[in-house]
Amino acid sequence: MASHDVQLDDRQFLLISKALADPKRFEMLQKIGESKDAPTCTCLGECVGIAPATVSHHIKELDNAGLVNVERDGKFAHVTLRRDVWKAYLKRLSAL
Repeated sequence: MASHDVQLDDRQFLLISKALADPKRFEMLQKIGESKDAPTCTCLGECVGIAPATVSHHIKELDNAGLVNVERDGKFAHVTLRRDVWKAYLKRLSAL
């Protein structure tokens, strides 16, 4: 990982804020961040009690905001938190 700080532009900051506004999406992000191993979309759906299509939508929103990395492995997708982006978001938020 690069040692430089990630800088969020206004668009990405707003995308992250919008992504975090949904309670289920925020819950999913918490599960991703807490997981030792990158959880699959199936696992996340079971953890938060939502349908696969809904999980897919939420993961897409988190990915579009830059909060997660999605790595495909056959029919599975493993999701990890982009801590560099998360820290940049929190840093910008704390500067308000």
